[in-house]
Amino acid sequence: MSYEITLPPLNGLRAFAAAGRHLTFRAAAEDLGVTQGAVAQQVRGLEEHLGLRLFLREPRGLSFTEEGRGYHAAVSRAFSQLSDATAALRSAPSRVTISVTPTFASKWLIPQLADFTEANPEIDLRITATERVSSFHADGIDLAVRQGRPPFGASLRADLLFPQEVVAVCAPHLVTEQELPLDEAALLRMTLLHDTHDLWPSFSAAAFDRATEQPRGLRFNQTTLSLDAALAGQGVALASRFLVQRDLNAGRLVQPIYSALEGGLDFHLLMPRDVTSDAVLRVRDWLLGKASDRGG
Repeated sequence: MSYEITLPPLNGLRAFAAAGRHLTFRAAAEDLGVTQGAVAQQVRGLEEHLGLRLFLREPRGLSFTEEGRGYHAAVSRAFSQLSDATAALRSAPSRVTISVTPTFASKWLIPQLADFTEANPEIDLRITATERVSSFHADGIDLAVRQGRPPFGASLRADLLFPQEVVAVCAPHLVTEQELPLDEAALLRMTLLHDTHDLWPSFSAAAFDRATEQPRGLRFNQTTLSLDAALAGQGVALASRFLVQRDLNAGRLVQPIYSALEGGLDFHLLMPRDVTSDAVLRVRDWLLGKASDRGG
């Protein structure tokens, strides 16, 4: 069915609805901000389109015909529904979904969210924490934070969030200031906390010029778990500096070894190049601004 053929002119319907509310063309014209003659002409055009009279013109104003009264009730309901739907659409928050790793979510993003929601109350930010690579279109993802080396694909825009700088951390009660920094022998007397990145051999090579044996340790499938174990005093963990900077600043963690492992697996913010959503771009700009603080 073609709505262009069956629906009357919108201006005629608006004029008819206003005239029916006031039952005078003059008051309807004031309501619509047009001339009285324009309202009368639009109502006549609607009547001609429908092939029937909607009003009786009387000396003191207008009165409905039987058909006009029923039609006015239906038209008024339709305009009311359109108005309600438009208001709901404008007031609905813009939804933005970002995919991040669980460690990035818990150790960096979540502590920053109060600032974001205060500055952007109209954006409904949704966080998906997963280790797997998400599909922007299939999974409904607007932004993603991933660690790796560019390029990430011609269809994606990649912005550097944090360079890879892996440091060792542990609870402060495990070491004394006199012991710092730990040498290789002292490190091997401690429990090493491993995650799936398995960076201890590379870190030891950077710190001590050789990959040391790893005689003991605990293994976790996520970095966030190894960091929780470090906070609980279970041993020494490795993590990107920006993920532990808040705990270092607060004294909940310390660096027992002053060396850092740097590499090309930097953290990038990814999004499709064809994104035009103002809300998505605002979230992107906020993340880049926070990252420029190097740890928030």
